[in-house]
Amino acid sequence: MKQITTSIVAGFGASVAIGLLALLETSFKDIAFLMAPFGATAVLVFGVPHSPLAQPKNVILGHLITAFIGIFFSQFLEVNPLTLAIATGLGVSAMLLSKTTHPPAGANPILIMLSSQGWAFLVTPVLIGSIMIVLVGKIFQQTQARLQPAE
Repeated sequence: MKQITTSIVAGFGASVAIGLLALLETSFKDIAFLMAPFGATAVLVFGVPHSPLAQPKNVILGHLITAFIGIFFSQFLEVNPLTLAIATGLGVSAMLLSKTTHPPAGANPILIMLSSQGWAFLVTPVLIGSIMIVLVGKIFQQTQARLQPAE
């Protein structure tokens, strides 16, 4: 029964986080608050919140580091199979070296390079979106902890 409850609460938390970002996106028509990797981020943050890969530092910095690499490549190099591969590999290495590994962020260089995003993309959706997911995740963790019966 606990597994069912945990799964439902995780799904609800992911829905709330992504829903808030989607609502912001519809409210501010010229600003993106969502990107596809956030769906996978929600799986980690709400589904396995105690995993090292789901910790705030990893979520936020992992997304920022890989997004920076993707934007840098997109702005200064031709986007082709080789640069896509190199940017993705650099993103993986940079996350591992900085101890900010967050697997969903590995998609950022590909997404950003294929859609030719500029530097503003670092702020929104990357920074604001990742912070919002982390905050909603923390609220859900604290709420769950308060609702758990003492063992």
